[in-house]
Amino acid sequence: MRRLLSITLLVGCVSATPAMADNGPDWAPCAGDQRQECATIEVPLDYRGDGRIRLAISRIRTAKPETRRGVLLLIPGGPGNSGLYRPLTHGMRLPREVLDRYDLVGFDPRGVGQSTPITCGLTGDDAHPRNFQAWPGPGGDITANIARAERVAKACTRDPLVRHITTRNEARDIDQIRRALGERKLSYWGVSYGTYVGAVYSTMFPDRVDRVVLDSSDDPDPRRVAYGWVNNFAIGAEDRFPDFAAWAAQRANTYGLGDTPAAVRQTYLELAETQPDVRAYLFQALYADTTFPLMAEFMRAARAGDPLPTIPVPPPDQYQNTYSVLIATGCNDVAWPRSVSTYAKAVARDRLEYPLTAGMPQNITACAFWPYPPAEPATRVKPSPKVLMIQNLRDPATPYSAGLKMREALTAPLVSVNAGGHGAYFANGNACGNEAVTAFLVHGTRVSKDC
Repeated sequence: MRRLLSITLLVGCVSATPAMADNGPDWAPCAGDQRQECATIEVPLDYRGDGRIRLAISRIRTAKPETRRGVLLLIPGGPGNSGLYRPLTHGMRLPREVLDRYDLVGFDPRGVGQSTPITCGLTGDDAHPRNFQAWPGPGGDITANIARAERVAKACTRDPLVRHITTRNEARDIDQIRRALGERKLSYWGVSYGTYVGAVYSTMFPDRVDRVVLDSSDDPDPRRVAYGWVNNFAIGAEDRFPDFAAWAAQRANTYGLGDTPAAVRQTYLELAETQPDVRAYLFQALYADTTFPLMAEFMRAARAGDPLPTIPVPPPDQYQNTYSVLIATGCNDVAWPRSVSTYAKAVARDRLEYPLTAGMPQNITACAFWPYPPAEPATRVKPSPKVLMIQNLRDPATPYSAGLKMREALTAPLVSVNAGGHGAYFANGNACGNEAVTAFLVHGTRVSKDC
């Protein structure tokens, strides 16, 4: 779930105009950064009932309207990440030939940021980012996790909007954005959890898609979805950790973590037994090579008993909002196991098979105590002739093996990138992969390729 579970530090953008005009959104410069325009539209709270909620949307129009193909919607990951500033933070990285052909459009999904938000209102240690993932206690003990999961489930179901936070509703919201923009079809670039949203949209509205890029996908198995995505973290960590271990071994004189990858791995495993936060921080550090130095310094300081470097975390309100939407989406999309013993046994097995993650991917979460059944069955993703996938070979959050399951469901061409980290296209991939996706967005060239 956090390709899904990554906590992205994005600043909110507020529209100066809260309503949608009859002929489309009422755009105005975004508060705080006028390089984008912002607006607000209304969508149904419940697509089978009553009520309305707001969605915050943003755009940067192409500077060359004569070459404009349409809209490129940027679907954020999470669940729970903001996408309102994505036209600036991600879209403006793209090459000029893409920017000349598309208006870049971002949005905060329902429940997130400047859209009608939700929060679980967690307090105390339950609200600490270290508990974003359910790391077991010493020896694999999950007693504290059980109590926390039950508290979180109770706290997160107080807001009536929570019941309506689902992937299928986000896909429906995207179609409302398409209508508000006056577009017959949408092109979009979904990253991480956004790939699943994009695959669900193309399944629900196949005649309304143009060119679709799915970047860093996970297994769309409708029997498991988010439950399976969390389980896959164990595989992703094993795929990716050798990159960090090799990097740290080359800098043994600086960090003292070991002069071979095997020695670095052993240092990590020993340290993690006595410094539990090391596990949580290391998993986040695997998302990009740029975070390797901070993680290595954290491990060095923890091992030496020196003051620990500061690990960046989101502001409390943003963290609470992200976590709330993450929990709501995962629990509403599919039924999770209810038996505590099921999780305890799975954690014990996982600790042996995947020691880097120590049972976390199989541990109990709030979804075990969620009081609602799924509102509707999860989507069985259907093949689409409009999709191009791109996937790094060593992704900690959405492992390559799981991405192959998405390719199988979509029967889509896949650009396989020999790189590590989460997010490929103009992120943690390489020039070859970037060029392949750009050619698709600009010219419609859709081919499988090893990069």
